[in-house]
Amino acid sequence: MAETAHADGRTEPPGRVAEGLRTYRLIAAMWIRSTMAYRTSFALTTFGNFAATALDFVAILLMFSRVDALGGWSLAEVAFLYGVSGVCFGLADLAIGSMERLGRRVRDGTLDTLLVRPAPVLAQVAADRFALRRLGRVAQGVLVLGYALTVVDVDWTAAKLLLMPVMLLSGAGIFCAVFVAAAAFQFVAQDASEVSNAFTYGGTTLLQYPPTVFALDLVRGVTFVMPLAFVNWLPASYVLDRPYPLDLPQWVAFAPPLVAVACCALAGLAWRAGLRTYRSTGS
Repeated sequence: MAETAHADGRTEPPGRVAEGLRTYRLIAAMWIRSTMAYRTSFALTTFGNFAATALDFVAILLMFSRVDALGGWSLAEVAFLYGVSGVCFGLADLAIGSMERLGRRVRDGTLDTLLVRPAPVLAQVAADRFALRRLGRVAQGVLVLGYALTVVDVDWTAAKLLLMPVMLLSGAGIFCAVFVAAAAFQFVAQDASEVSNAFTYGGTTLLQYPPTVFALDLVRGVTFVMPLAFVNWLPASYVLDRPYPLDLPQWVAFAPPLVAVACCALAGLAWRAGLRTYRSTGS
C-alpha cells in the first residue's frame, strides 16, 4: 500500500477514498483484461445487452403509433426522458452494478474473503466481475438521447446546455447511491435481490415515462422519499419548458448535484451500518 511521507520521517496510509478508487481501478482492469481475452464473446454479449434494452424503446414507439401524446408529452420529449434515464442508469450499472450480487456473497460466506483483504470492501464489491458488456445499455441510451436532441423543439440557452452534462452525471450518482443502499439492505435481508431490483431497474423504467401518467402520491414518493425525480423529470422539465411536477419552483431543476451528494452520503452511512451488522456464516 502506498504511503505518504512527512518531513519528520513519519508515514501514513493514503485516504480511504483514494485507496478505494485505486482498489476499484485495479480490480476492474483485471476483469476488463479477462473480458478482452475473448473479444468475439465480448462483442456478442455487448450487442445482446444493447438489443435487450432497445426493446423498451421499441415498446414506446409502438405506443406512439396509436397515440400522438402520452400524458401531454410528445414522442420526442418522452425519448428525451428515456435517453437521459438510460444513460444515467447505464453508467451506474456499468460502474457498480455488481453490488446486486452482495446478497449471494452474504449467504454463501464468500464475503469473508473480501473482509480479510487490506482494501475497502465497498470498492471490492463494486468492481467484482466488472462487466464491460454493460456498455451496450449506455450506448443504447446515448443513441436515443441523440435522436431526441435532434427532433425535440428546445430553445437552447447557456443554462440549458450546462444542465445537460450536470443532469447526466448527477443522475448516475443518484443511481449509484440507490445501488449501494440496496446492497446495504441485503446485509439484513439476505435474499432481497428482487426487492433491490425494484428500486434500481424499476426506477429507471419509471423515469422513462412522463410524471403526468402516474398518480400524485407516486410522484411525491420519487421526489421527496427516494428522489429519482431529480435524475430526469425535474431537470428535463426545465430543458423542455414543461410544467414542473407538483408545481415545484424552477430552481429545483438545478438541484440534482446536491441531491446526488446527499444520496451518496446517506448510502455510505447505510453501507457502514449494514457492514457492521454482518455476521460470518462460519463456512
